[in-house]
Amino acid sequence: MGEDRRREAVSEREQMSLLQDRLEKIAADLEKSQMAEYVELLNRPFKLIWRNLMVGVARGIGSVIGFAFFATAILYVLQSLGQLNLPIIGDYIADLVRIVQIQLDGKQY
Repeated sequence: MGEDRRREAVSEREQMSLLQDRLEKIAADLEKSQMAEYVELLNRPFKLIWRNLMVGVARGIGSVIGFAFFATAILYVLQSLGQLNLPIIGDYIADLVRIVQIQLDGKQY
């Protein structure tokens, strides 16, 4: 009987050790997921709203800047095509570039 109790005690210790290792891994995973910061944000709705507002403003400004670069590149390509004096496309592109330049200068077409 004494032998069985020792085996059970060793088995219980091993199980406790495995359980403790597992709990430490879960705690580390929760820390990596930053769950505490998320719960804090949920408990402070104004802080969450402010952060989302700032993210929205940053995305809007980024979109405007990106569109400006894209439009500038397209305008540059159209000007280059307009200078090639292609028969039909050149006149259309030249008119389009002229309209855009007039709008940029703030004049009426």
